[in-house]
Amino acid sequence: MRRLIDKIATVFLWGTALSLGALIFGTLSFVASQGWEALSWEFIFEPPRDGMTRGGIWTPLLGTLELIAASMAATIPVGVGTGLYFSEYAGDSLFTTIVRQSIRALAGVPSVVFGLFGLSLFVVFLRFGSSLLSASLTLACLSLPLMVTASEQAFRAVSRDYRDASYALGATKWQTIRKVVFPSAAPTIITGVILSVGRVAGETAPIIFTGAAFYTPSAARSLFDEVMALPYHVYVLATAGANIQETRPLQYGAILVLIGLVLGISSVGVWTRARLGEKRQ
Repeated sequence: MRRLIDKIATVFLWGTALSLGALIFGTLSFVASQGWEALSWEFIFEPPRDGMTRGGIWTPLLGTLELIAASMAATIPVGVGTGLYFSEYAGDSLFTTIVRQSIRALAGVPSVVFGLFGLSLFVVFLRFGSSLLSASLTLACLSLPLMVTASEQAFRAVSRDYRDASYALGATKWQTIRKVVFPSAAPTIITGVILSVGRVAGETAPIIFTGAAFYTPSAARSLFDEVMALPYHVYVLATAGANIQETRPLQYGAILVLIGLVLGISSVGVWTRARLGEKRQ
C-alpha cells in the first residue's frame, strides 16, 4: 500500500512539474514568436517616436531600472532591519505576533490597493507629486512584506551553535550579528531581494497612480520627475494606442526585454548567492 501511494505521489508531482514547465515554455514561445522580429539594437537603444508606433524602448527601459534601483534602496535596509529585529531582538509578545502577522497579511493585498495608498500618502499628503520618488516608495511598500519575511527566516535559519561559539569567544551581541549571523544569512537574504526585484519590475497598477508617464522624452533626471516604465509602456501600447495591431510586435518585443531584464538581474543574484555560499563553506 505504501509503495502504491508513493508511486501515485511521484507520478502526480512529476505531472505537476511537467505541466508547469510546459505552460511556461508555451507562454515564452508565444511571446517570442510575436515579438522576436521587433528585437534589434535600435529597438533597445532608441526612444519611442511617432506616437510610440515606431522607435524603441530605451526611455521605458531606463525608467524601469530607475524604479528598481530606487525602490530597492528603500526596501532592502528597512526589510532586512525589520527581519533582524524580529529574529534577534523582539520577543514572543502579543504585540510582536500581531505586527508579524500583519506584515505577512500585507503580502496578499492586491497591488492596486498599494497604488491607491501611494497616491494618498506620497502623491497627495506628502506632496511628492506624480514622480519617480512616489512610485519607488509605493513599490517599496509593495515588496516590504516579502523582504521582511525572507530576512527574518534567513536570520532564524542560522544555527544557534554559531551564536554560542561567538559569545564564548567574548563577542558582543552586535559583533555576533555583524560578523557571524549576517554573513551566514546573506545568501537567503539575496533570494528575497531577487524575488522582490522580480515583483517590482513587473508591476503596473501601483505606478499608474504614483509616477508612470504616458510619454517623456528622456529618463527621469531627478526623484521628482515622472518616469516611463516597461510594464506601463506595454499596457499603453496594448490598450490606449491608435494603432494597436500595428504596434503588436513592439508590445511583445518590450515584454521579451522585460523578461530578459528580470532574468538577468536574477542570474546576477543567484551567482552572488552561490559565491557567498562557497565562501561560507
